[in-house]
Amino acid sequence: MRKGFQFKALAFFVFALLVSTVTFAQQKPIASPRDSVSATVAGSKITINYGSPSVKGRKVFGELEPYGKVWRAGANEATVFTTSKDIMVEGKKLPAGTYGLFAIPTATTWTIIFNKVAKQWGAFKYDESSDALRVVVKPVASAMNERLVYKITAKGFSLSWDKLSVPVSIKK
Repeated sequence: MRKGFQFKALAFFVFALLVSTVTFAQQKPIASPRDSVSATVAGSKITINYGSPSVKGRKVFGELEPYGKVWRAGANEATVFTTSKDIMVEGKKLPAGTYGLFAIPTATTWTIIFNKVAKQWGAFKYDESSDALRVVVKPVASAMNERLVYKITAKGFSLSWDKLSVPVSIKK
């Protein structure tokens, strides 16, 4: 009887080990994980929360993200931009608050959009009438960034992905 119990316990242990191994093997890394960056710029705490997609050998701007169309400036949920105080973005006032951050890329200029609706899935329900601010900036060539990344500096923030960086200035 004791051998029967030991056999059943061993069989159960092997089965549990097999199931857990198969279960963990099924978990794949998220293709576009959420990321965020925060810093103080012009006396205001700035936070940017975004989905970080990868290039994966694709042509990003002009194809994956078409020129002339509103883009969520990240992946999955729209990028969220928060400022704790009123700031000047490219010389235009943006009141303190939380915004959906969108962009309209072209080959030579980008329109950066701060939309009053912060929580959105992608840009599918983006409504221009809810824009708080739009500014136009010029992209610059950069070193390769496989993943989209936002960086905050004393001068503002930048979106960098593929071989492009899009700087946006912030002042008091």
